[in-house]
Amino acid sequence: MESNEIILLLVSGVIVGIINTLGGGGSVISMALFMAMGLPVNVANGTNRIAVVLQNLSSTLTFIRKRMLDIKSGLLLSIPAIIGNILGSMVAMEVDDTTFRICLSVVLAVILVYLIFDRQRPHLHTGHSLTIRWWHYIWFLIVGFYGGYIYIGLGFLILAVTIWTMKLDIITANVLKGCVIFLSTPFALAVFMINGQVDYGVGLLHGAGNIIGAVMASHWAIGWGVKFVKVFTLVVIVVSFIDLMGWISLQSLLSSML
Repeated sequence: MESNEIILLLVSGVIVGIINTLGGGGSVISMALFMAMGLPVNVANGTNRIAVVLQNLSSTLTFIRKRMLDIKSGLLLSIPAIIGNILGSMVAMEVDDTTFRICLSVVLAVILVYLIFDRQRPHLHTGHSLTIRWWHYIWFLIVGFYGGYIYIGLGFLILAVTIWTMKLDIITANVLKGCVIFLSTPFALAVFMINGQVDYGVGLLHGAGNIIGAVMASHWAIGWGVKFVKVFTLVVIVVSFIDLMGWISLQSLLSSML
């Protein structure tokens, strides 16, 4: 591996860790970078899960120390997400580009519209108990399947579900999101590993950067407040959507840096 590739993996990992912890969508950068390095889309999809696990482990531990996470709620909602993750990753051995773009477009459009028109809710800084209804388990089963299948945009999808159906503010939703992704993603990663669709060197280097970014963002989340996190998330969604539409190409930009 070239020195510029190592540096780019670490630096981009920090950026992705910050983006995903404060909102979501950072895996668009990860996937673009991996494919620019020559990884097939399915291997890039599997390799990305290493950074995802490390990043969300770091942010979840930080949120637990800050008493921002209701651990019981996180564990309960992770159960259907784990089941969905396993099923989705089995389907994901052959990712169709058209299906990927359609799914991601719908997810981005839904969360973008919702964040624009949703009223701002006050943030409770402690890990207060969440009200979980039976239909939330169904939502997280669907969320888990999508996460196992494509993953990109999963953070946005979880934000949409938790803000929309559980009436959470965006910071509390982000805390819960990190916990559920951390607990469910290892199962999808195992499926990709069994099928030989993981590049461990690339994944671990990028994951190291993700850890740094996730820890930084976890500390910033409280101080910067709900309004900043909401605006930050909106900006990332817009950039992701522009890349998805082909108006810019993150993959071409990253290729030129290698």
